[in-house]
Amino acid sequence: MHTEQLAIRDLIMQWQTASAAGDVDSLLNLMEDDVVFLVADSAPMRGRQQFADTLRAVLNTHSISSQSDIQEIEIADDLAYSWSWLKVEITPKHPEQGGKTIRRSGHVLSVWRRQTDNSWRIYRDANMLGLEA
Repeated sequence: MHTEQLAIRDLIMQWQTASAAGDVDSLLNLMEDDVVFLVADSAPMRGRQQFADTLRAVLNTHSISSQSDIQEIEIADDLAYSWSWLKVEITPKHPEQGGKTIRRSGHVLSVWRRQTDNSWRIYRDANMLGLEA
């Protein structure tokens, strides 16, 4: 595997680790200021601030864990994409107060942009996660 592909693979793992730890600031460092997240049945989430506000609201009451099975990483100059099969669990922090773990899975396509320091950041992300039975 090419060094650049390994770097993006590592960033995907960093994303999962930071999500599980509830580390929103680390997640923000992995994305462009003008990032756009496309999620089924929702309006596009535009920009790091909207992402941060949305995620912090979820993390107030829930924890998140995820597993990614990376299918493909391709690089063309300063843009790259990754395609993964993602499984996510969103678990209430206080299940005794009601609520069940939500399990979602599906395909995710992320577009990455190379920075001037040669690091990569998420520029666009589209996921098709559906509820698991």
